[in-house]
Amino acid sequence: MSEIKNYTINFGPQHPAAHGVLRLILEMDGEVIVHADPHVGLLHRGTEKLAESKPFNHSIGYMDRLDYVSMMCNEHGYVRSIEKLLNIDAPIRAQYIRTMFDEITRILNHLMWIGTHGLDLGAMTLFLYAFRERELLMDLYEAVSGARMHATYYRPGGVYRDLPDYMPKHAESKWTKGKTLKDINSWREGTMLDYVEHFTNYFPEKIAEYNTLLTDNRIWKQRTVGIGVVSPERALQLGFTGPMLRGSGIEWDLRKKQTYAAYDKVDFDIPVGVNGDCYDRYLVRMEEMTQSNKIIKQCVKWLKDNPGPVMLDDYKVAPPSRVMMKSDMESLIHHFKLFTEGYTVPKGEAYAAVEAPKGEFGVYLVADDSNKPFRMKVRAPGFAHLSAMNEMVKGSMLADVVSVIGTMDIVFGEIDR
Repeated sequence: MSEIKNYTINFGPQHPAAHGVLRLILEMDGEVIVHADPHVGLLHRGTEKLAESKPFNHSIGYMDRLDYVSMMCNEHGYVRSIEKLLNIDAPIRAQYIRTMFDEITRILNHLMWIGTHGLDLGAMTLFLYAFRERELLMDLYEAVSGARMHATYYRPGGVYRDLPDYMPKHAESKWTKGKTLKDINSWREGTMLDYVEHFTNYFPEKIAEYNTLLTDNRIWKQRTVGIGVVSPERALQLGFTGPMLRGSGIEWDLRKKQTYAAYDKVDFDIPVGVNGDCYDRYLVRMEEMTQSNKIIKQCVKWLKDNPGPVMLDDYKVAPPSRVMMKSDMESLIHHFKLFTEGYTVPKGEAYAAVEAPKGEFGVYLVADDSNKPFRMKVRAPGFAHLSAMNEMVKGSMLADVVSVIGTMDIVFGEIDR
């Protein structure tokens, strides 16, 4: 009888649970994993190199396309890095708008995560529920920027424009007419902030629905409790950030520890786990959605009470208004120069990080007195998490690989950059 050997299988890159073009080479002893080797590079699109060939303000759109589920949070990291180099600060109203949209983005990310993670582990209904709520928030992206995903809304010195005074309404169709149309447009009668307020009142009930479906569900617990356990010490050594680190019991959150935007002016809590397994990380993200909802509510109240500028009044960095541009020659020149050549950034280096939904998203920029970055490096949270894959799945069953990929909340755009 020939001796039994381990065999090697490919998991991905086209596997529906790989969440991107991840190729995992798994060495298996029967159904048990002996070694997992993640291969990246199949998506690589050279974002950092591309950014070095373009003026600073031309690369904001690239940030949206890194982690394409946390669009505005990525922009925030890049824009803050440029602001550090230019030594400028956005007006306080812009800071509150950024805080509000960072948290809207966090909810968008976690809804996508809970939907796909649930689908990976066999919970079909949740995917449809989560996307129902995502749709309501994607309308906010579209209202402020014109784009549903790649917004390019944050700019050095503030945001592209103030929040609109109205929300677009649904038109009549053969599916929506009469009372149905009136009901779905009921949130859209006032300003955009009124719409956001309606959402914050509606959302807690939906989080309770997700909890009812999953939190005490015995199949869900069998697939996540005790799976992918990482101790607090090891989580720190592996460079974990965000819910991956907090799930292991370490209360580290840049919004509190290295505060930015308006986070020091709003009240919220940092949820932490106890056991460092997939189930604890699930609970942390669920509670984060509740806390984000709380922050958004506070931002809406402040923004309603405090009108003001949302962009610096410096035409070397911020464009003049359309009215000025069409009536004043100097403003037209400023506008033209800003969007073709950009601005010269003084020599120096800066690193700015934000607490993105997946962890610490940081941008390191080196400037050399020109209008383009000399060097740009993105610190993506998913890359550090993926490097722990072998350690987290060794000795587990093949089915647990899916749970671990899901709990990492992997999006390949930021890993392959």
